[in-house]
Amino acid sequence: MNIPENLKYTASHEWVSIKDGVATIGITDHAQEELSELVYIELPEQGRQVSKGDPVAVIESVKAASDIYAPLSGEIVEPNLELADDPSRVNKDPHGEGWMLRINITDESEVDTLLDAATYKGGIS
Repeated sequence: MNIPENLKYTASHEWVSIKDGVATIGITDHAQEELSELVYIELPEQGRQVSKGDPVAVIESVKAASDIYAPLSGEIVEPNLELADDPSRVNKDPHGEGWMLRINITDESEVDTLLDAATYKGGIS
């Protein structure tokens, strides 16, 4: 299982990369392995305001459907529209091309609630 040290994580298996006040968000390698082959992803609209913990996307696999939750509050500035045509990008590269959305963070203090790689790994081992 791949858990990059440079990312932050949530207990619900989202990863977060933050640069210049914008959070790029996806699901972890562990989550995509558990779900197995992804067949559909419903992404949020650009401009939508979300609060930490809100469901922001839905992913469906051959096994199940799952919600993706906003790890931080803010405005959705970019959904990864390429996933609509090829959801398998998440299976192939969950921490790279398989990113799901970007949020312009409105409450920087929420970043402190995210898990580091070691803490995340300890919660799933």
